[in-house]
Amino acid sequence: MLSGLVIVLLPLVLGYLVPVRDARLMALINRGVNASIYVILLLMGVSLAGLDDLAGQLSRLGSQALVLFAVISSCNLAALWWLSRRLGLTADPSTVVAGAPTSKWAAMAGSLALVAVVVAGVVSGLLLEWLTGSGLFATAETVAEGVLYALLALIGCQLRNSGMPLRQIVLNRFGLAIALTLAASSLVGGLLAAPLLELRWNEGLALAAGFGWYSLSGILVGDQLGPLMGGVAFFNDLARELLAFVLIPLVIRRHAALAIGYGGATSMDFTLPVIQQHGGVACVPVAVVSGFLLSLLSPPLILFLLSL
Repeated sequence: MLSGLVIVLLPLVLGYLVPVRDARLMALINRGVNASIYVILLLMGVSLAGLDDLAGQLSRLGSQALVLFAVISSCNLAALWWLSRRLGLTADPSTVVAGAPTSKWAAMAGSLALVAVVVAGVVSGLLLEWLTGSGLFATAETVAEGVLYALLALIGCQLRNSGMPLRQIVLNRFGLAIALTLAASSLVGGLLAAPLLELRWNEGLALAAGFGWYSLSGILVGDQLGPLMGGVAFFNDLARELLAFVLIPLVIRRHAALAIGYGGATSMDFTLPVIQQHGGVACVPVAVVSGFLLSLLSPPLILFLLSL
């Protein structure tokens, strides 16, 4: 199992070792990451179509994702509320941005577009099976694994060239405290949810270790545990982001750490405009550091847990 972990981690590490100084090449890498995610999620949908008793399996997927989301979110909200009362981080109404670079509705539409890609994959798989008498389910899984290796290499390169200096990360005590609290409470939630979902302890932890990075967690978990569990991880982390869009405007004035932390890894990208718009510019570096740390931690942690 550890050899499998090394094989999957190797592209991530190799990508992280590559410095990129050309802005056009970096833009190409970013587009490559986005394209790879769409391709793998489409293939995940095709693989889901190959499951026996598809309707029953999808019902199981939805119920398991709901249980996982409820348990982890309860742990997150309790821990982040506790941290908010002790951290002393406050939003600054005087620096609230009237118009964020991206509206929360546009960001939510982007998230839901990924759901549409998975659904399109399921429909495509069913159509192929109906037209040809046999689906390309095994081929889809093989191709998805190859694309996954390329995606990990590109993500490693993104993290290396994100422009986030190590000194800035270490010295931002607010971002560090929020990231550690969110990570620890998520793992506690995954551990509590594992017996409820009839999973091994390490599988429950792995499902919780996406920290909101739904496009990657679903892919990594699905590669190791199959498309059903990959779907559970995907929808659990997607639900986190969607709730974060609603939660941030409501609580950021009184509980800034809770609002920033609940978005998990997305606080450095998708939920950042909403944090900036409602919490002010003082919240931006905290959110970026927290999201970056969680993004850096999530892939190796998921792979490590699944290798146990």
